[in-house]
Amino acid sequence: MSDKIKILETFENAYPGRDYVVTHIAPEFTSLCPKTGQPDFAKMTVEYIPDKLCVELKSLKLYFHSYRNDGIFFESVTNKILDDLVKACNPRYMKVTADFNTRGGISSVIQAEHCSPHYKKN
Repeated sequence: MSDKIKILETFENAYPGRDYVVTHIAPEFTSLCPKTGQPDFAKMTVEYIPDKLCVELKSLKLYFHSYRNDGIFFESVTNKILDDLVKACNPRYMKVTADFNTRGGISSVIQAEHCSPHYKKN
């Protein structure tokens, strides 16, 4: 288990018999461009339908901050975040959207999704 995933904490879902959507938005996500070392800024949005566990917010904030000094491509960080969150809370459904600020005249939005094999998304 990576050090980053150890940061994530969870708590029991009080309504496991009901589908409901949780949306967390972190407007100040920062990582580094692995080519230039310059900072990249993004709005990270995590949407999920919990199963038995929910992600605790303070730990999510600290988890996001742990990328501040990491040189990582947009696509990789988005998929890594999804993988770590799925491992931490095993949701029925989850989507991570990374909306990166414009750099070099190009803006990038990366979306990665997970759907539990036992869950049928409507």
